[in-house]
Amino acid sequence: MELLLKNNIEINCKAKPKELVIRDIGRKLYESGYVEASYIEAMLLREESFSTNIGNGIALPHGIEAAKKSIKQSGIAVMVFPEGTDWGSEKVKLVIAVAGIGEEHLEILSNIADKLSDIENVIEVINSGVDKIYEILTGK
Repeated sequence: MELLLKNNIEINCKAKPKELVIRDIGRKLYESGYVEASYIEAMLLREESFSTNIGNGIALPHGIEAAKKSIKQSGIAVMVFPEGTDWGSEKVKLVIAVAGIGEEHLEILSNIADKLSDIENVIEVINSGVDKIYEILTGK
């Protein structure tokens, strides 16, 4: 299975509490077979201890270190909030859940940060359809 499936990209999401966003996006990872259900709770624990908001209107929720064993295969899921959704200190428009096995975790985070370090790329993703977002994030 590849890192990102098109059906794990959801656009035009409506704002909702951060906990619900994490549960929804975590469910995508679970239902696609990337993680066990317990990974969703680990994502919520990570968020309680350290915000996954990385700036530029992006949040990268992921599980705590102890949840690594809950990951079956590395994968990501994407939710786009054109109007933004509250992420504590600011609104975010792009939420990308990350589940990475071993060293792949840092590689995935690094690739996402690299692709989305330019605000122009972030704006393009927020304003794109599923196919274009898939292309931007996977290079395919």
